[in-house]
Amino acid sequence: MTIKKIAAAASALAMLVGATSASADNWRYAMEEALTDPQGMYALKFKEVIEANSDHTVQIFPIGSLGESADAMEQAQAGLLQFIDQSPGFTGAMIPEAEAFLVPYVQPTDPQEVRKFFKEGVAVNEMFHDSYREQGLELLAMFPEGEMVVTTMEEFRTPEDMEGMKIRTMTSPLLLETYKAFGASPIAMPWGELIGALKTNMVDGQENPTVWIEAYDLDNLTKVMTYTGHGQYTTAVMANAEFYDGLSDEDKALVQKASQEALDYILDVAVELDATGLKKIQESNPDYKIVRLTDEEREAFKERAKLVEAAFIERAGPRGEAILEQMKKDLEAARQ
Repeated sequence: MTIKKIAAAASALAMLVGATSASADNWRYAMEEALTDPQGMYALKFKEVIEANSDHTVQIFPIGSLGESADAMEQAQAGLLQFIDQSPGFTGAMIPEAEAFLVPYVQPTDPQEVRKFFKEGVAVNEMFHDSYREQGLELLAMFPEGEMVVTTMEEFRTPEDMEGMKIRTMTSPLLLETYKAFGASPIAMPWGELIGALKTNMVDGQENPTVWIEAYDLDNLTKVMTYTGHGQYTTAVMANAEFYDGLSDEDKALVQKASQEALDYILDVAVELDATGLKKIQESNPDYKIVRLTDEEREAFKERAKLVEAAFIERAGPRGEAILEQMKKDLEAARQ
């Protein structure tokens, strides 16, 4: 962290400690997005359920409130935050098994299949708990924010077409491996640097769901948007484990209730946001080229994805390999 960031974080932490002394029932919740984005909408529903069924309050800290993602996670692990929402793209260095969600072509993209995968899948609902616990976190929910779409300056339909393309990824080692395997030249950087990097040609493209592409005008900074069908943008909601363990049985049940009601809500909303984002892009930018790779074209990327699977297993070990194999089974079950 820079001196400026340390000072900002210290100031924020001072306010948080003050809030703690003023109200022991004020639970603090940080996330990576704005209130109008999927994480924000989940957080607001979570807050609504908690406050409607208890005397507790939930204070939400949107993106940038507490520094970068790494800063917020440090505060959550230290107990200064009770809840945090972060995607495996940022937590993967700390929890390698979570990067299973970044392995291409092991998640569905059809909305009904996505709902079944996240609501009923064994991997999502049973296999990640221990990995998060080892980092002092209680995993409450994992949910998709939309299908990942790649925006670039030039059209591509094969891995060979991507050669030399500088694609921005989140700060995840596995995402770097993914775009290397896809033929591109990936560059990892925080979200806050992306728009400037696109404007200055530091990068040629990036990946995100359509809701983010439209909301942050990324379609006007690139020329082509490509549906490769390789996965969902997935995120995880966690509680500080020590805080969670110290709750009464009644409050633990309340937190679980809020988590599940917010999950049901966002699984529907995310699909709507994805469709709305695409529609707005088509209306506001009619010349923007939208490409959907055919099944045949996707096969070349799926073949390259085997390299990413091997890299994931090497990083995540036997536990990660078991999770990945179960995700494949859950994918088939969702399709049936």
